[in-house]
Amino acid sequence: MSAQAVVMQDVVKYYGDFAALTDVNLSVESGERIVICGPSGSGKSTLIRTINQLEEIHSGTIVVDGIELTAGGKNVAKVREDVGMVFQNFNLFPHMTVLENCILSPMKTKKVSRAEAEETARHYLERVKIPEQADKYPAQLSGGQQQRVAIARALCMKPRIMLFDEPTSALDPEMVKEVLDTMIDLAGEGMTMMCVTHEMEFAKAVADRIVFMDAGKIVEINEPTGFFTNPQNERLQNFLGQIT
Repeated sequence: MSAQAVVMQDVVKYYGDFAALTDVNLSVESGERIVICGPSGSGKSTLIRTINQLEEIHSGTIVVDGIELTAGGKNVAKVREDVGMVFQNFNLFPHMTVLENCILSPMKTKKVSRAEAEETARHYLERVKIPEQADKYPAQLSGGQQQRVAIARALCMKPRIMLFDEPTSALDPEMVKEVLDTMIDLAGEGMTMMCVTHEMEFAKAVADRIVFMDAGKIVEINEPTGFFTNPQNERLQNFLGQIT
């Protein structure tokens, strides 16, 4: 794996005339845990979705694990194999069991056998502490359990990098902790992680660095202590004042 997991240089993204990202520059080291935060509409989710080309950029370059993502379709496919993504709304297939949701991509994309895919899936369902749910359907699970399935499903592709796009924002408050605990366990194992979240206690516990965005720009990056105790940017000071 490259020493730098993700390198974004001068990244620009528009929706029509609206600049969602403007001159974004960010480097993420392998094994580093990055939390991205900021007010609604600041570009957080857009940024994280460009890293596997769920959102195409208009200019700039993105290199993921040494592969230039913005250089063509084959590179996009390769990068997506190595980058796991957990969404806000689970995105599980409702007509498939938990186990079937987890084995689908490894079998189709990586051409592994069903037996190997099932063994891997059961391993990761154990890791996210819901092995007993393997034969249930998503609708039979709580929101927190569904999100843990989504995490297990992403891990079944054995990614080098995990992206989380506000993974707890669709959950009831009592379910948030079980998902964050799962993510904290994952972070403790050295996985490269980039997480968009409003959960600042999670950021304090897990992040190596915290990125604050406003109006499509990265306006401050710092390690957690400095980020929370000595914010330099006025918008960040106001943001922290509103959430504490």
